[in-house]
Parts: sequence; structure tokens; C-alpha cells
Amino acid sequence: MKLSVILPIYNENATLASLFARLVPVLEQVVSDWEIIAIDDGSQDASMKTLQALRRQLPQLRVIKFSRNFGKEAALAAGLQAAMGARVLIMDSDLQHPPELILEMMEVQCQGADVVYGVRGSRQTESWVRRLCGPLFYRVFSRAAEVPIPINGSDFRLLSRRCVDALNALPERVRFMKGLYAWVGYRQKAVYYDVEARRSGSSKWSLLRLFGYAWSGIVSFSVIPLRVWSLIGSVIAGLSVLYAVWITLETLLFGRDLPGYATLAVAIFFLGGLQLISIGVLGEYIARIFAETKQRPLFVIEERHGFEDPD
Repeated sequence: MKLSVILPIYNENATLASLFARLVPVLEQVVSDWEIIAIDDGSQDASMKTLQALRRQLPQLRVIKFSRNFGKEAALAAGLQAAMGARVLIMDSDLQHPPELILEMMEVQCQGADVVYGVRGSRQTESWVRRLCGPLFYRVFSRAAEVPIPINGSDFRLLSRRCVDALNALPERVRFMKGLYAWVGYRQKAVYYDVEARRSGSSKWSLLRLFGYAWSGIVSFSVIPLRVWSLIGSVIAGLSVLYAVWITLETLLFGRDLPGYATLAVAIFFLGGLQLISIGVLGEYIARIFAETKQRPLFVIEERHGFEDPD
């Protein structure tokens, strides 16, 4: 069966030669019919020129170039829509996903799994902040969301055709792919690997961007943030009623001076802050509704190379 490999690329010119030098021999060993779909997500370096040079040596390489940087999730969506294989492999282009693991992933899929996903066995190449926050996010997401996702699961995945068709049928614009992989279901199995050190450059994901990505995932798959603020509001309202009863009884029985300005100011600022935070959380959900109603495409393609059908 034909295997499609999806490579999202953003400023990875320095690693492309090494990536293809390791990836192509593995593909030639494990399958007879394969294709590579590289999505240039608006790279600012010479990634596109390198891909065009590689295409002259590899007729199995097909390239999609975005008109600008739309993000990794959009690049994955474009690759899934373009993939023609009965099996589809998703992997990063920075060589932190070892191509040599493909054989093991295909063997596991042959045992009946629709999704074979890579799990990071070691994160020693990452900073201590990411090693601490990464597993914490997966635990929080699995408790809050409607579907759990595996701890330390990555985008390094081998998907069956019916799983790819299910993902392509999802119309949403704001996509959190790790959650979507879990949402479509089917039988899923894990394989473990150690994250390799980057050959060059640095990660495109800053801590702030990773936090935004994590928050986006939670909002996309859970209404817990809304319910939390409803619970907080109910608790504060209940405590305020009890406090009012206490003040009334204390005044009637013992008499009491009027409280000072400081107490009143603290209460006002505290409740005002909670209200602003809750409005912000509500705004996140409204923003998602707004983005979906605009019905804009996930990406805009500037160039396509290696596709027989220009449409």
C-alpha cells in the first residue's frame, strides 16, 4: 500500500539535506510505493530552493508553498488533504523524529492499529521548563477535555486512510491536532523514542507561544474554564451572604463601627479582577465562534510542484 509522508517545513533549510539522506533510504526499505509531501509554511530562508533541487532527484517529492506563514496546524491540514496514500505518516522536518522508527510504526499498524503515535521517552534535549510544563499540560488537558490525549504524545504519527478521511472531514478553522487525533477515535497504539537534539537552529516555539497553543487546545476541547468561573462566582456569592448575616447579627448584638476604606477597596478590586478574568475567558470562546463564522480557508497556496492536477 502506498505511504504518504507529510513534512511541515518552516525555515528548515539547514536540516533538509540530512533529513532526506536518512528518510529516503528508510522509505525505500519498508515500502515500494511512497510519496513525500513537503509543505513550505512561508519560510524566509532557502528552504523552497532546496526542496526544488531535491525534486529534480526525487520524483516522489511533491511540494506545496504557502503564500505566508499560516502555522503548523494549517500545514498539517494541507498535507492531509493532499496525501494519496493508504497510510499517511506525519513527522517534523528538524530530525527530532527519527526516520528509522518508521519500520516499527508500520509493524505496529499491521497488527490492527489505525493510529500509531510516537511518545517521547526522554526529553533531556529540552529545557527544564519544558520538561516540567509539558507533562503537566497533558494531565490537565486529559482531565478537562472531552477526550484524553497521551502524555508526551507527539505529531510523529502513522495514520490509516479512514483516519485521514475523518480528519479531513472536520470543518473547524481553529485546529488543535493532538486533540483531533484523539477525537476521531479508532484503535491507537504507542511507540516510544528519544528526542534527538536539533542539528541546527532553535525551536520555533517560544514558551509564550507554547502557552498560547496549550490554552487554545483546552478551549477547543473543553468548557471547564467557563464552568470554573460559574463555580467561583457561586462560592463568592454564598460567602458574601454568610458574611452579610454575620455583620447583621454582630451589629444587633454587640454594635459595630463602620468598616474602613481599605477593606472595602480590597473587596472591590478583588471582585473586579475576577469579573475581568471571567469576561476574558468568555471572550476566548466568543472569538472562536467569530473565527468559525467567517469561514476563511485554513491556508492560501502560492505554488504547487509535483501535482498532476493543478486544482
